[in-house]
Amino acid sequence: MENFSVLNRDKQINHIITTKFDLAVIGGGITGAGIALDAASRGLNVCLIEKNDFASGTSNKSTKLIHGGLRYLKQFEINLVRESGSERAILHQLAPHLVTPEKMLLPLIKGGNYGKFMTAIGLKVYDFLAGVRGTDKRQMLNKKETLKKEPLLNPKKVVGGGFYAEYKTDDARLTIEILKKAASFGATIINYCEITSFNYNTSSKIESLNGLDANSQKTLKVQAQHYISAVGPWVDTLRKKDTSINNKYLHLTKGVHLVFSAHKLPIKQSVYFDAPDGRMIFAIPRGNKTYVGTTDTNYSGNYDRIVATKKDANYLLDAINNNFPSIQLHIIDIESNWAGLRPLIHEAKKDPSELSRKDEIFVSKSGLISIAGGKLTGYRKMAHRALAAVEKNMSVKLKQKLKPSYTEVIKLVSPTLHSNEDVTAYQKKVEKKLSNLGVKNACNHALYLCLNYGKQADIILDKMKTFNSANHQDALIKAELWFGVQHEMVNSLTDFFVRRTGRLYFDIESVNTNLDVVLKDCIAYFNWDSNRAESEVEKLKRLITDATTYYDKPF
Repeated sequence: MENFSVLNRDKQINHIITTKFDLAVIGGGITGAGIALDAASRGLNVCLIEKNDFASGTSNKSTKLIHGGLRYLKQFEINLVRESGSERAILHQLAPHLVTPEKMLLPLIKGGNYGKFMTAIGLKVYDFLAGVRGTDKRQMLNKKETLKKEPLLNPKKVVGGGFYAEYKTDDARLTIEILKKAASFGATIINYCEITSFNYNTSSKIESLNGLDANSQKTLKVQAQHYISAVGPWVDTLRKKDTSINNKYLHLTKGVHLVFSAHKLPIKQSVYFDAPDGRMIFAIPRGNKTYVGTTDTNYSGNYDRIVATKKDANYLLDAINNNFPSIQLHIIDIESNWAGLRPLIHEAKKDPSELSRKDEIFVSKSGLISIAGGKLTGYRKMAHRALAAVEKNMSVKLKQKLKPSYTEVIKLVSPTLHSNEDVTAYQKKVEKKLSNLGVKNACNHALYLCLNYGKQADIILDKMKTFNSANHQDALIKAELWFGVQHEMVNSLTDFFVRRTGRLYFDIESVNTNLDVVLKDCIAYFNWDSNRAESEVEKLKRLITDATTYYDKPF
């Protein structure tokens, strides 16, 4: 079995300050994680530094879909659709428990974005570009068939529908699994270390980075031959520190998603539907919740505290109520929300939703290579392009060390599940184990553990047996926390409740229910004093407030 403990923070810090690396990656989101895995698996000595927690920025705020981007066909971004479409199938093979098939219904409405003829052609082209085969191929539906798929749609507006294949994921879990896999190939990875400045040699080339470790408040010097910045919305911030900002820069847009109880929004399946202003919105079931998004608006506020406004919430509520008229939801019906930024490349005179989702690379005279833009789905290809840019300036010796990329066959989680059938069978085994351990609602817990951790859930269940707790639910969450601390570099309450488990968004009640148990164990694991413990609780409570509040304006 793979050594999951490679993400031990103390060991990683000791290694980062005593080693000169071939490549230093700044940024622990999906793009940085993908670069670290590609580089480490190809034989490079790699380190990755993240200023907060892994996937704490854009990579935990997506629509949580591995999708081809149907709407990009309308913008004639054929290559983007082709690449994204082919990547979906690859990622499903790499982690079938984490990237799961999801049929998508595209209702056609009178006066909507998509007409019958163009939708039929568009979905056929979409399938062709993505290499879709078998039962995943698109179907065109008449009005009766469309309403049978989703009875809540407005029968007065629906004229038909398209039915096609996409994939769901948990973006933060995907990121952490890629990082763990990179570490298993020897990558040195650390969170909560902010790059504060660059050090240059006499030729004005970067020779090291200064990073501030949030835990010790000590400055760490990181040395490498090459440097890549993959920090999403903060790309231009680092380029300014490097004095390499130019006429190409980022255009940040904000996306907001709302989460409802499935009882409040009981759709039968995922729907991609028209908003009143002509944009397209996703509604996606997830367990006993349904989430809806996303907005797409220009953003110029605080990068470190992105919140949903009343305008954002009302926009999505109007779209829901317009398409599912029998529901009529209000702000009070929303259980939680998340808001995040898209680091797109600026294009003059274009609206936010018209901006390309293609990635772009900026190369500084100092040697800093920055990558921005792109989509969650395309992280592997972005890694290829970033490393190709590095390779152009590699020494002959380092080029000889660099093996061909093969991340398309590197399974992301070990032990490995190989198919949907494997996932279903394993889930039943987990459910039986939980029932034998006395856990209530074993079916729901088994689904959660299987989709989050794959066969790593066995480690959590084995650990659960060691906690002598009369409350089986307490024993389970204590075991899950232990796994996060020991194997996934959990460093705070928010790491656990937000990125590792997704509870803040999809089970917000359980955050408050389990806070005391988790806090007590965190104090023991990390030796927090009362001030640190109080600070951690306050940070978490602020996030709970932001996830349940709709502000008048951004911060």
